[in-house]
Amino acid sequence: MDVLEAIKTRRSVGLVSEKPVPQDLLEQILEAGTWAPCHHRTEPWRYFVLTGDGRKPLGEALAKIAEKDMEDPSTENNQKKLAKRLRKPFRAPAVIVVAAEPTDDPKVLAKEEYGAVYSSIQNMLLAAHALGLGGFWRTGKPTYDPLMQDLFGLSKDGEVLGFLYIGFPEKDIPAGNRKHINDVTKWISTADGLKRN
Repeated sequence: MDVLEAIKTRRSVGLVSEKPVPQDLLEQILEAGTWAPCHHRTEPWRYFVLTGDGRKPLGEALAKIAEKDMEDPSTENNQKKLAKRLRKPFRAPAVIVVAAEPTDDPKVLAKEEYGAVYSSIQNMLLAAHALGLGGFWRTGKPTYDPLMQDLFGLSKDGEVLGFLYIGFPEKDIPAGNRKHINDVTKWISTADGLKRN
């Protein structure tokens, strides 16, 4: 599959089988992540690959984070919600937790470090797709909670930026659609092309 086809046909795949993902495929995905563009070559990405029972601490952290926002976690309804959080990491046989550890070099902007890690995530999703795997990038408020920072042993400046759920798709991946480039692009070929009326 060439890169343009991979870009156009990749979709978020939330329904995957329980079949384990071979380590060599996971390693290819991780390596693709490390080839993302990176200003100053700081390589700020950090990966944590969770499989088997290694996914359990993530579920426990998600439940603890959810519990903090509950007035009474002991209610039947809240207990069901917490049980659901505990099971979330088990939706796929492999979860790649992607974090940023920005350099302390003062000439490097933290925003650019995050941009490099987001590029790394896209590389990994494309690699997973090209290898016949389904990938789903999850974020949301719990991702950025200090409990996640602690769980993965990140520095005070480090931050989890997403969870990639990886597995073999259970169904065909549907075609997608995007706006035409003309709807989101302005071509500028003169010096006053950006002037506003």
